[in-house]
Amino acid sequence: MSEDAVHDSAFLRACRREPVPYTPVWFMRQAGRSLPEYRKVREGIPMLESCTRPELVTEITLQPVRRHGVDAAIFFSDIVVPLKAIGVDLDIKPGIGPVVAEPFRTRADLARLRDLTPEDVPYVTEAVRLLTAELGGTPLIGFAGAPFTLASYLIEGGPSRSYERTKAMIYGDPQLWADLVERLARITSAFLKVQIEAGASAVQLFDSWAGALAPADYRRYVLPASASVFASVAEYGVPRIHFGVGTGELLGLLGEAGADVVGVDWRVPLDEAARRVGPGKALQGNLDPAVLFAPREAVRAKTDEVLAAARGLEGHVFNLGHGVMPATDPDALTHLVEYVHERTAR
Repeated sequence: MSEDAVHDSAFLRACRREPVPYTPVWFMRQAGRSLPEYRKVREGIPMLESCTRPELVTEITLQPVRRHGVDAAIFFSDIVVPLKAIGVDLDIKPGIGPVVAEPFRTRADLARLRDLTPEDVPYVTEAVRLLTAELGGTPLIGFAGAPFTLASYLIEGGPSRSYERTKAMIYGDPQLWADLVERLARITSAFLKVQIEAGASAVQLFDSWAGALAPADYRRYVLPASASVFASVAEYGVPRIHFGVGTGELLGLLGEAGADVVGVDWRVPLDEAARRVGPGKALQGNLDPAVLFAPREAVRAKTDEVLAAARGLEGHVFNLGHGVMPATDPDALTHLVEYVHERTAR
């Protein structure tokens, strides 16, 4: 029964560009620091360790579904989990993000990236199975980091604003770059397959930092690896979502890489995003996360603007234009879900 309910859920119907009873809603980073119950269960547990505890992952993933009534859960993990699982020496530093002990700089570093197998991440399989049993008719979204974003963390050694070392490799040693992202595409594909085979009913590829690239460079140096990831999971028939930040100039290319749904940040209105992406794709987004700090009437007004821009779309999943900010009032998110459902009920 729950499998049929999941298949017929508003979220999956919107991803497939089918009629929906209302616009489905979920939020990137909906499971996280904005929730006091999250902070409580994570207390004293390092981020990467928390990702390896199936019961904890299950609880954290379920928290926003219980509290907000969102139309999809997203698997609680981190984009560097598969890299850690194959032995890359890295950690997630509070307030900083992923930090790599020995950044990748030469061809010899490729030897540190072996293929990922399901045996490397048994906790992922277990957590997804626990979740799909608990979620009933609510779909679970699996996710992974895209090759470009993973490569940028490995090369820079951590978060970056300018990506100078990454771009130096792209332009200075394009063959090494191509070999690196091809290897990362295999790892990412394997990580997504583990989640789908355990029961995830959609997947999202986060190319968080792709907006740092010009369209011609994205097409030449990034699109092939991302396209290979999407192609590798096509046989499963689950919706594939592609999201990046600051990617207004790349929206058509994000769709071209093979996504069924293109995520749009808050900088481009959805009607214009649809023009850039072209037909045959659903869109996801795109309320500015900072709007949630404004009074409720202002949140409703800005939400109405997003819904108006989405009116002619083939398929629309309501989301923020990036992740939930840690200081966001959880009640604002709950109200937003209720408001979108109410405004779009058919």
